[in-house]
Amino acid sequence: MADAAPSRARYRRILRFAARHLAVTWWFEIAMPRIGLARLAARSRPRRMTRFARSFHDFAVELGGLMIKVGQFMSSRLDVLPPEITKELEGLQDEVPAVPTPAIRSAAEAELGMPLSVAYAQVADAPIAAASLGQAHRATLVDADAAETGFRDAVMKVQRPGIAEIVDTDLAALRRVGGWLSRFRLISDRADMPALVEEFARTSEEEIDYLHEAQSAERFAAIFAEDDGVGAPEVVWERTTRRVLTLEDVTAIKITDHAALLAAGIEPSIVAHRFARTMFEQLFSHGWFHADPHPGNVFVTPLGGIDAEGRPTWRLTFIDFGMMGAVPPTTRRGLRRMLIAAASRDGTGLVDGIRDVGVLLPSADTAELERAMTQAFARFGGMGFAELREVDPREFRDFALEFQELLRTLPFQLPEDMLLVIRAMSLTSGVCSSLDPAFNLWDAVEPYASRLLQEERGNVVQDVGRQALQSARVAAGLPRRLDDLATRIEEGRLQVAVPRIERRIDRVERSIARVVSAVLFVGLLVGGAVLQGDGAWLGTALMVASVVPLLHAVLGGLLARRR
Repeated sequence: MADAAPSRARYRRILRFAARHLAVTWWFEIAMPRIGLARLAARSRPRRMTRFARSFHDFAVELGGLMIKVGQFMSSRLDVLPPEITKELEGLQDEVPAVPTPAIRSAAEAELGMPLSVAYAQVADAPIAAASLGQAHRATLVDADAAETGFRDAVMKVQRPGIAEIVDTDLAALRRVGGWLSRFRLISDRADMPALVEEFARTSEEEIDYLHEAQSAERFAAIFAEDDGVGAPEVVWERTTRRVLTLEDVTAIKITDHAALLAAGIEPSIVAHRFARTMFEQLFSHGWFHADPHPGNVFVTPLGGIDAEGRPTWRLTFIDFGMMGAVPPTTRRGLRRMLIAAASRDGTGLVDGIRDVGVLLPSADTAELERAMTQAFARFGGMGFAELREVDPREFRDFALEFQELLRTLPFQLPEDMLLVIRAMSLTSGVCSSLDPAFNLWDAVEPYASRLLQEERGNVVQDVGRQALQSARVAAGLPRRLDDLATRIEEGRLQVAVPRIERRIDRVERSIARVVSAVLFVGLLVGGAVLQGDGAWLGTALMVASVVPLLHAVLGGLLARRR
């Protein structure tokens, strides 16, 4: 058990870091726009984002643990975070310092209950990978284990000493920060932060349970057992516990190693398409997927044969199954609908799919969003990454600003099960574009979407039957409901409430009062500054008095958000 004092100190450090940067963000992104200084805040935003990213980068490397995982997630959110943040954090995983070999050996021997010289024929001192939660070393199996498994070369993965206590401390701090973020209406209207933290906690706790990872590796291998193009390492169960995991060594060509792929006669663009198709298959067909498919976790393994077109045969080999995502059936249906709509350039269908997934609340008025999606498909649909680079950046900027303003008016939220989906798709897109700068995501999507569309058409009869049954139920209960309604009208008990209109009127009234306060603040401040330049005492008095309307403008907004 870790000493409680260092755990408390670590907990407080995380909270202090978060509180400091949240305070800065609140001032620049919420307070300043309310007092008429939005342009000033916007001008400083790139510089502030870069400063925050560098600060978090250094903080995460120093603390390690889940802070590395948080940084990894932030670096993959190219869709919502500015490049000043994602670029600074993208190499965070590679900077994790390795645990000294004696400490790793001691931890492995304590967990296995025997010396490593007995458990393995040999274990390399130098690690082949050092991650935030564990460390991997090459190993050679003893004769008995090699005879049972059919291979001798293996990889021994060992948890970092004391990582369980560190994870507990980090999760406690993240839960506290999630509670703070849920008080910001701008965030709480779009995401249930406590729920997202709990989802992150669940995946993190699964990652430090190597028995769970071993079971996931076997399940993944079983799913693709009939597909010679996808593989996974075999588990050595005799040398696997909750804190030590032994797997077949499947090290091969790193998926983004262009030179090695070409030397093996393998075309990188073909690898990109197979990788995208494999990820789509996991997400949309099986509803269970590898949520951390970064280049270090996917190899291209030459098989030594030649296919019908005279090209070398190979397979995609996935490793590190600690972070796996599950997609509920309802979410999967929404994702399939989004994929089909995207492939057919159907803006309305894409918005319907977004609603089905749960990202868009049912009450949202989507007419403008549908128009924007249709416009985006008309202009950018079908373009590959290389073609998009040729588009005038000003055109992208104008469309992005219009689209961003539209999104602010819509009630979006992020369901917790979408967190890993977004991560997996973001990493998939990055790997594919790295393999082939001209990679066109539409080309990869369309064949898969066409198959899904055929499957959906095959279910039309079932859908019609379900809808007919539902309509019959509604029709059967309609007379009774109409009779209840008529009775209420006759007795004068019918009430009609329009809470949204009442809330909006109240909000407008409060906003007008805050605007008046902001105007008074600016007037008193400027007037005081002018008079003070002449040495008049009245100038100082006016500047001091300007604090009163300033407090009303700022604090009035905070109180309004809590109602």
